Amino acid sequence: MWETVIGLEIHVQLNTNSKIFSGSDTTFGAEPNTQASLIDLGMPGVLPVLNKEAVNMAIRFGLGVDAEIGRKSVFARKNYFYPDLPKGYQISQFELPIVGKGHLDITIDKDTVKRIGITRAHLEEDAGKSLHEDFAGMSGIDLNRAGTPLLEIVSEPDMRSAKEAVAYVKAIHSIIRYLGISDGNMAEGSMRCDCNVSIRYKGEEKFGTRREIKNVNSFKFIEKAINAEIAWQIDELESGRSIVQSTVLYDPAKNETRAMRSKEEANDYRYFPDPDLLPVVISDTQIEEIRANLPELPAAKKTRFIDQYSLPEYDASILVADKHLADYFERTVSSANGHAKLAANWILGDLLGALNRVGALDITQSPISANQLAGLILAIQSGETSGKIAKVIFDALWNGRGSTVQEIIENEGLKPVTDSGAIEAMLKEIVDSSPAQVAEYRGGKEKVFGYFVGEAMKRSKGKANPAQVNELLKKLLAG
Repeated sequence: MWETVIGLEIHVQLNTNSKIFSGSDTTFGAEPNTQASLIDLGMPGVLPVLNKEAVNMAIRFGLGVDAEIGRKSVFARKNYFYPDLPKGYQISQFELPIVGKGHLDITIDKDTVKRIGITRAHLEEDAGKSLHEDFAGMSGIDLNRAGTPLLEIVSEPDMRSAKEAVAYVKAIHSIIRYLGISDGNMAEGSMRCDCNVSIRYKGEEKFGTRREIKNVNSFKFIEKAINAEIAWQIDELESGRSIVQSTVLYDPAKNETRAMRSKEEANDYRYFPDPDLLPVVISDTQIEEIRANLPELPAAKKTRFIDQYSLPEYDASILVADKHLADYFERTVSSANGHAKLAANWILGDLLGALNRVGALDITQSPISANQLAGLILAIQSGETSGKIAKVIFDALWNGRGSTVQEIIENEGLKPVTDSGAIEAMLKEIVDSSPAQVAEYRGGKEKVFGYFVGEAMKRSKGKANPAQVNELLKKLLAG
């Protein structure tokens, strides 16, 4: 009955060394108000000077999403009052942004890829930050962030669920990190998202009234906030009430959205061209120089992983989403003599699972190096260890009980049993004590073979060589 329409505005802090219009430092975590110059504060008699590297980073992003690059862009003053906006206006771009229409393909599940349109991406300065926790009954203002360069990326309203919205935000997060224009650290505010959500009847062309959820700073909260807003809007409409266009905040403790104020329109901000800043003119030469130095981006890397390593599309999508994860995979494969599928299975299964359990989602925090994982894969391939024992070795590597696979095998008595006489004697005992299963197998139920293998691995505590077990079992059962 209902269809959700979602458009996102993502604010990305660019990782330039200095601010967009001044030479002030942008390092995160400094003492409050130690990185705000007279220019950042908008004091009389000072003039902004545009940071060229911020412009180059915006162009890099535009090229990365196949967008139009504005050969001429203009900065404007966006006028509004907020305690952490020291000038009483924000220098931004309005009618002529630096990046025009582009697109980004997102992977929603194993079988679905969807193209999301990008309307524009424009440069602007960040505001300061209001601090409420440390002041009884008052708020503190930290202006260190004021003037930090932002790229605001505005999507088309092409998303139809919270799941699609999260996939899009993750894709943006991935590409800005690949391009090296931002660390994308959402916990530190390097990337924040405003979610515009509206509801309409399925099949309707006209959009419903939207509400904007401001400053959501995690993938989990984006999904929860959008779903909470969808549920609220549906309840309002089904109860006969109308939606008022508003700016809202998401309260994770209550899992609900609540209105802050009625939503401003562009004319409320009284935009006008900034008289202190000249138009930015970008040459074809500048664009081509930047294009020539772009890294391999996620889409191209995904195609290469599928072609070069024969990976399923879904595996490749997960691996390339994080540049560090893709690099870890390639280092593992290189050291594991090209066993790519086994490397992908261990990374996407055991390794990411272990990282998730301890709450560290970044592969750079893995206690197991690519070389160590490659050593485990080589041991499995050579028959030096079995799949079951490999899990024990993985756990030992994770917990630092040894630095190499061979060291752990020696120290923990995990050497495989390869004595064919001993293995055959054990298998004969299993076969002799399982007449019913033997009859089933010889009667054509080949799946019963797995029972004998399982019993052999159980009795040998996983140490019996799987290849030997299979070969000797077949001879005994052929009997």
